[in-house]
Amino acid sequence: MDSFHENTFLLTIALLHDDRTVRRKIRYYRLLWLKHDLPAGLSVFLVALPLCLGIALASGAPLYSGLLSGIIGGIVVSLISGSQLAVSGPAAGLSTVVAGYILSFGDYRLFLPAIVVAGLMQVILGVFRFGAIANYFPSSVIKGMLAAIGIILISKQIPLAIGYDQPDFWTSGFVNLFGEKNFYGSIKNFNLHITRGAIVISIISLLVLILHQQPFARKFKIVPAPLLVVLIGIVTNLLFTRATSGFSLHTTQLVAIPKDVFSQITFPDFTGLFHNPEIWKAGAVMGVLATLESLLCIEAIDKLDAHNRITPVNRELIAQGIGNMACGMLGAIPVTAVVVRGAANVDAGARTKLSSFTHGAFLLLAVMLIPSLLSMIPYASLAAILMITGFNLTKPKLYRNMWSLGWKQFVPFMLTIIVILSTDLLIGVSIGLLISTYYIIQNNFRVEYKISKSVKHETEVYLIKLNSNVTFLNKVNLKKALDKIPEYSVLTIDGSDCHFIDYDILEIISEFENKAHDRHIEVHLNGIERVNVTAVH
Repeated sequence: MDSFHENTFLLTIALLHDDRTVRRKIRYYRLLWLKHDLPAGLSVFLVALPLCLGIALASGAPLYSGLLSGIIGGIVVSLISGSQLAVSGPAAGLSTVVAGYILSFGDYRLFLPAIVVAGLMQVILGVFRFGAIANYFPSSVIKGMLAAIGIILISKQIPLAIGYDQPDFWTSGFVNLFGEKNFYGSIKNFNLHITRGAIVISIISLLVLILHQQPFARKFKIVPAPLLVVLIGIVTNLLFTRATSGFSLHTTQLVAIPKDVFSQITFPDFTGLFHNPEIWKAGAVMGVLATLESLLCIEAIDKLDAHNRITPVNRELIAQGIGNMACGMLGAIPVTAVVVRGAANVDAGARTKLSSFTHGAFLLLAVMLIPSLLSMIPYASLAAILMITGFNLTKPKLYRNMWSLGWKQFVPFMLTIIVILSTDLLIGVSIGLLISTYYIIQNNFRVEYKISKSVKHETEVYLIKLNSNVTFLNKVNLKKALDKIPEYSVLTIDGSDCHFIDYDILEIISEFENKAHDRHIEVHLNGIERVNVTAVH
């Protein structure tokens, strides 16, 4: 065989081998999608659908904008993102900010360019690799954020789970049970505003979800638990309605999907982009908030990944930025990575980002093809799904584990939870970060030098051994340690193993050496540079 034919033969073999490898990978991912990501995507879709609608309403935006954000987050962001389990969509954490800006602009079309600016800012941050900031958030703070979101999630679903029809469950309803003198009258009044059908559906749904997590239920996990819960909820309400009982749900207690939801899409008005600075200011604020929330959520979801995969954060920022630019161009509200959707994705057994893409495709198909069927889903069924998801984020086992790790982990963890519940997500995480930083600084005070004492020829000999890095944070404790060195003693300060000694530390040591002879202290410096301290005075 000549050289030409030999090379052709080898190339053919290589191509056939590569083709078999590609086919094998396609077959593997197809099976993975069918077994894990398809049911997970369906589960997340059932969770995301009411959240998209609710966040749009809370933001004061058109109803379609929330659904469109969920579709863009699922289809566009997931294709670009490197995260295998995170799911993006409209975030409740930005709803108050969005609502305020929509009111201030007075026209939704004028607000949309600010979302484009926010997305462009995120892309720039990702290109210049600012995503690494996520690596500096302590584990205790991330776990505290997850636990707080779990508590908020459960508390927000309770009114839906019992079918309470008043605007504020926690103040006008539940709290007044214990605040009024006429307790029996308060109970009776509260009883008038709940729906027994919703309570029955919630209890059945919770039981199904809890039983579905038990080991003996593995053989029944062919059908995703959230889908089973939704079907049971629809059938149960239909039975209540057919029986014309007082248990049947009101239309306000069912998911409301309008027909032709995308017929009212509003596109951005860019006329004020270059002469209205408020657009750029709003874009910058939303860009920063969306970036921080996405990075925190990515960090949190990575901790839930059983396969310990790490998301490339700079790529994630670029993906989120492109997603938000698409949202602004198509009339949707901003998207971020969302812990609730991501946690539901993990709980449903997702393996790859195909589950997030699948959830986005389901949102698109459902809204276009079966809006009337979706409008039959009880909010009580969806509330039960979210309550179980919230419980998985804030299990009692988590609190016991954090307590066992000691105060330096438990205090930032609990403070993060308390502040998030009292204020909002970003303030809570910021406070938790500050407390964790305090413990780091406090620990740094103790570990960057070590004092030892011995006696030679009836003379006290002291050794201060400086460790790797001694900074100005050690000034106070080092001064106190030097002041405690008694007269007529010998002191050796050893910095030979130091990589870095702050000038402030060198100044303190040099000042002490200059004045030590007045106290009859013999000072020896090893590996420490003397500095001129007379110029300071």
